[in-house]
Amino acid sequence: MAQNRRMISGTKRSTLSTRIAIAAVGAACVALFAWVSSAEESVAAKPAFTDNEIKIIVSHGPWPAPVPHDPTNRVSGKLQAIEFGTRLFFDQRLSGSGTIACASCHVPERNWTDNRRRGIGMAEVDRNTPTLMNLRGQRWYGWDGAADSLWSQSLRPILDARELAATPRHVAELVRDDEQLSCRYRRVFGVPPSATDDEAVFVDVGKSLAAFQETLMGGRTPFDEFRDAVARGQSPSSSNYSEPAQRGLQIFIGKGGCTSCHSGPNFTSGEFFNTGLSRFEPLGKPDPGRYAGILQLRESRFNLLGPYNDDTTGVSAMRTRQVAVERGTVGEFKVPSLRNLLLTSPYGRDGRVETLAEVVRHYSGLDPVRLHAKDGRPARPLNLTAREQTDLVVFLESLSTFANPWRPDDDGRCQ
Repeated sequence: MAQNRRMISGTKRSTLSTRIAIAAVGAACVALFAWVSSAEESVAAKPAFTDNEIKIIVSHGPWPAPVPHDPTNRVSGKLQAIEFGTRLFFDQRLSGSGTIACASCHVPERNWTDNRRRGIGMAEVDRNTPTLMNLRGQRWYGWDGAADSLWSQSLRPILDARELAATPRHVAELVRDDEQLSCRYRRVFGVPPSATDDEAVFVDVGKSLAAFQETLMGGRTPFDEFRDAVARGQSPSSSNYSEPAQRGLQIFIGKGGCTSCHSGPNFTSGEFFNTGLSRFEPLGKPDPGRYAGILQLRESRFNLLGPYNDDTTGVSAMRTRQVAVERGTVGEFKVPSLRNLLLTSPYGRDGRVETLAEVVRHYSGLDPVRLHAKDGRPARPLNLTAREQTDLVVFLESLSTFANPWRPDDDGRCQ
């Protein structure tokens, strides 16, 4: 309870910094419009969407998207597991040093990331800290997809020497020895934490952490309101959705070819591609990306082919079994969701890109059709104009909301 009071106090103290961050983002948004002169804007054509374009727009919803509970995690969706996972997420004792929690890098007020180029736990890691928003229902986790379930991914940073630097025994002993954690474990799983099986207790901690993270869903955005109006048959011209955002949307689903990777309600296919946006590790070495992720997935005791998968049908393990025989491609990384991009800078696997404008300029130099082709044919870059780039940025901004519905809650003492 005292710990939760500290969580609440910390959230209040962060209110001012959050407001400052929002003001800074607003100033940056205003600056983006300086790209387009008033003369250019005055001759910009009003967007008119074809039936096929409207079909693609509608495919990016509804939001929130309905997602079933995770069949590989027997406590997915259970309130008591969510409460237990929440408490663990903010508990620094979970780390080997007792000084770092999951929330040290995944900060609620920063859209569950840290806004640093690369995450810092016990030491700096090689990659940018991804947000935990909207993870529910994804197929692969981490930039390289080395985990095939959210609960398995929740175990990785606990074991990583550069992050929480703990061991299964350390975590199991913490749960056994702490009266409140032990009580909550028993309430979730129906039995006390095993006195001898450290790994089983450790995995159950990961499943409880996953149950909590599944609840972190982003709110509705200006785009969602526009999409729903179009889905109801309303004319796009009658919407309050700005014309620059509509023009950017038209580029996104058409000329830009963005939907080939950023598809569906969460604006991600969940698969892996190499776009050149992130190239090197901090010391200039190539990052193997998906290639190394598949190797780690094969070797993990906690993958869905192992003994801890709660899905007795075996269906959930089929894609893991298939990908385990693939090699993967060096330099490919998971396509991130575009939701709440305004809150998750810097961008790219290694956090080298500071603004959305820079991201758009990078992709303006690529050919979306040739990006993933392997036939050797020459590419033809998009070469978006300054106004087109600005319109695309305005559209991307419309995928964000500053509303964060999560609030710390003191659920009382476990009896």
